[in-house]
Amino acid sequence: YENLRIQGIDGDYGGVGLEVTERNGWVTVVSPIPGTPGARAGIRAGDQFHSIEGVAADTMGVDQAVALLRGRPGTEVSVEMRRPGVEEPVPFTLAREVIQLKAVPFVAMLDGSVGYVPLRSVLESSSAELREALDSLRSEGMDKVVVDLRNNPGGLLDQGIAVADLFLDADLPIVETRGRAREQNASYRASQQDRYDGMPVVVLVNGASASASEIVAGALQDHDRAVVLGESSYGKGSVQSLYQLSGGSVLRLTTARWFTPVGRSIDKDAEARFSSNGHQALAINGQFSTGPDLEGRPTFESRGGRTLYGGGGIAPDVFVTPETLTGAEEAAVRGLYQQAGAFYVALFNYAVRYVQEHPGLQLGFELSDADLSGFYRALPEWDVSVDRDDFRRGRRFVRYQLEREIALQAWGERGEFLQGRPYDRQLERALELLADSTTPSDLLEAVAPPEAAASAGS
Repeated sequence: YENLRIQGIDGDYGGVGLEVTERNGWVTVVSPIPGTPGARAGIRAGDQFHSIEGVAADTMGVDQAVALLRGRPGTEVSVEMRRPGVEEPVPFTLAREVIQLKAVPFVAMLDGSVGYVPLRSVLESSSAELREALDSLRSEGMDKVVVDLRNNPGGLLDQGIAVADLFLDADLPIVETRGRAREQNASYRASQQDRYDGMPVVVLVNGASASASEIVAGALQDHDRAVVLGESSYGKGSVQSLYQLSGGSVLRLTTARWFTPVGRSIDKDAEARFSSNGHQALAINGQFSTGPDLEGRPTFESRGGRTLYGGGGIAPDVFVTPETLTGAEEAAVRGLYQQAGAFYVALFNYAVRYVQEHPGLQLGFELSDADLSGFYRALPEWDVSVDRDDFRRGRRFVRYQLEREIALQAWGERGEFLQGRPYDRQLERALELLADSTTPSDLLEAVAPPEAAASAGS
């Protein structure tokens, strides 16, 4: 149903853990799976393949790229990545691993009764994993929830529908597909009552939330069931069909587009994606962030009469950008990105060493200037050469990245999330809204119209 490829969408495989799609003629990373070789090496959402194993990628399709990236666990694959703001392709050597895909890697209870559930992708088990996570948190006292779809590249249409179904009453529309051929036209509706009726829900999205995850966000937004917060999503609103050809090849054609319950198409064309690339700021988490982009977009009304926007991805009800770097910081970080593979290997190696040398380490730790200086002195051990002034200017970025990596090595993904929480402006805004809301209606009343929220959040 889509040209977004997740390596091993229904099982384990030997690969590097990158979800990829075609964007502006290039095979592009939508999201690296946390904890996998691609993520550890520092490959980021928005990076584009310049070459894979020495094969130029400018005319390469998604399927060919995925085939080259996969292989026997333990073997290596070399890639070069095009990255915004970096003139030369950035080289990486990645060791393939068995990639175990889990839609919900962990859960957390925040501020007493707010459940936090990250949904990383939309796999065959996603709705079941999400239901189990939510039921478990509810048994512990959860009465409000944040569902985090940031960096969720989507996956399976039927699972996107099943996830939305958890929060909607029976027979409410979830998504509609429209194509040239009659058999491509279909409407999908909720099949059961809202499992979490009366519970306020905030859905987090960003520019790497794509495809089936956009179906979820769009359906809940259209029915006023959740407040969507963050940045505009990717804008993958097309439906693909696969046709088997002789010789084992597969032809992939766009045969339809999907629409939200109120009739919005959120598909962002290549020209719009290209134009938005010129207005990006580098965030402290290493991703590129864009501000509100509502001008000229068609408007719709939600079930309760709120203004919604079509085209260009799911526009959140509340625009909140992540913490971004200054121009001087971004210029300094480009030097690190130019040798990104080696730099992120150094981050990983130093984090492992730091955890070993600090057995009493606790969540919420803060690296001192002396710690950062020690990291700088250790960089040559891993063949990383960074100008001292660039390192000094980029130390806020380095501190964030190193603290997150140390937390990941010490306590896993949940620990990494908790360590980075103070930097997460989007999550903190969600918690502020939920603090004053006991019902979904309270939450909607607390949200300003998107136009006002856009200026406030940018």
